[in-house]
Amino acid sequence: MNYLITGAARGIGRGLSRQLLTAGHRVFLIDSNLPELTNTTNLLLHSNIPQSSFRTSHTNLSDRPQLLAAITAAADFFNGRIDVLINNAFATPHVWSSDASMASQTVDIMAEWDEKIAVGLTAPFLLSRLCIPYLTSSSTNTTQTGQVNIHPKPGTIINISSTRAHQSEENHEAYSAVKAGILGLTQSMAVSLGSQYKIRVNAISPGWIHVMDENADADASGAKWGDGITEGDHKWHPAGRVGKVEDILQAVEFLVSSDFVTGTELVVDGGVTKKMVYPE
Repeated sequence: MNYLITGAARGIGRGLSRQLLTAGHRVFLIDSNLPELTNTTNLLLHSNIPQSSFRTSHTNLSDRPQLLAAITAAADFFNGRIDVLINNAFATPHVWSSDASMASQTVDIMAEWDEKIAVGLTAPFLLSRLCIPYLTSSSTNTTQTGQVNIHPKPGTIINISSTRAHQSEENHEAYSAVKAGILGLTQSMAVSLGSQYKIRVNAISPGWIHVMDENADADASGAKWGDGITEGDHKWHPAGRVGKVEDILQAVEFLVSSDFVTGTELVVDGGVTKKMVYPE
């Protein structure tokens, strides 16, 4: 299948891209962080993954002409058919500093707010609309093993939200607002795109998914998954452990294959949002 993933150079996006490629899918990776994207591209080029199965695009997701150019390039790479669009990107950092006075922060905060809304909410809306012709295009492709696949059904859209759409931390206003907005956007697009094009739209809300090993600094230092996680961190989760990228992959696979599921939020958090917490 053909996957287009934004925010694919590090974190959850990078882990998903690698695992999907390893499983034999084709992936078009979009990211605005050039050093991270270059690092991820080099890692893939030096892996056992066929170079013909992926492309990368350095794209500023707050720039609308660049969005159109990226989708055009992806459609060309996929021969006109996109099976899955995963809107994963978000402008970092997530948190604002509370050290300075509100007055002195106003200009910087508004600039950051605008960027976070543009990347985290506007871009998913625009990308979804731009991808409609390619999500609804029937196509035939040949896999690496020579098997011919025909895709008569419309593709699907998966938006990555967060449990922070429901639970907030101090100074995370833009992050929480965007992730809550993604849920509203998912619901609305599921109705609109479903009615008009039979395109399903769903959201995944990750909790603590440990991805500190999915970036250039971690690669340079040889960091492994689980570094820095304590036994207490694992026990905090009713499921018994901190989340992995594989958990998000399984959620993606479920939503891609489930033809009767649309407009829903799939929470992947090890049960934490269902856990009552009292002050000590």
